[in-house]
Amino acid sequence: MRILIADDDRMSTMMLSRTLEQWGFEVIVVHDGSAAWERIVGDEPPALAIVDWMMPGIDGIELCRRIRETPPRSPVYVILLTARTSRQDLVAGLEAGADDYLTKPFDPDELRARIHVGQRTLALIANIKRLTGLLPICSYCKRIRSDDDYWEQVESYITDHTDAMFSHGVCPTCLAKALEELDPPQVPSSKSGA
Repeated sequence: MRILIADDDRMSTMMLSRTLEQWGFEVIVVHDGSAAWERIVGDEPPALAIVDWMMPGIDGIELCRRIRETPPRSPVYVILLTARTSRQDLVAGLEAGADDYLTKPFDPDELRARIHVGQRTLALIANIKRLTGLLPICSYCKRIRSDDDYWEQVESYITDHTDAMFSHGVCPTCLAKALEELDPPQVPSSKSGA
C-alpha cells in the first residue's frame, strides 16, 4: 500500500516514514499541501494520506475539503496528524473530511491500529460496485454503450458495474411467439377443381 505523508516538519516526517517503511508500506513524503494535492490527483494516487494540519500552501483542513469536494480517481483514506488536541479541533478536522485524527507525537501502536482501520475501510470500498447516472442504451437493440464506446448486452454491462447476476428464462408471451415461429399454423390451401 502506498502512503503519502504531508508535513513540513522534517523530523516528524523522517520518523513517521521510517516507521511506515519498517511495516512494509511504500512511503511518499511531501512538505506542503500543494505538493500533497498534486500527488493525490496524480496518476498514481496514494491509498492513504497522513497529513499535518498546519503546512505551507494548502493546510491539512483545506486539503481534506478538496479531497471530499473533488474526489480523486481512487479513494484516499485521510488521517489528520496534528499537535492540536482540543475536542473542537478534532470535530473541525473530521467535519472537513478527514477519516481519522491522530495527535502528535504519535504513538506507533495507535498509528498502526488506525492504518489498519484505513486498510479495512478501503477494502470495503473496493468491493462496492454500483451504477449511477444515465445509461446510454440503443432504443432498437437495447445494447448499452460502454465507457470504451463499445456496444454490449445489458447483462454484460450491469454485471461489470455491479454485483448483480442474471438468470435467464422465457416469459409466456415470448414463449408463445417462439413456438409459433418454430411451428407456424397451417393455412388450409384451396384446391380448385376443374
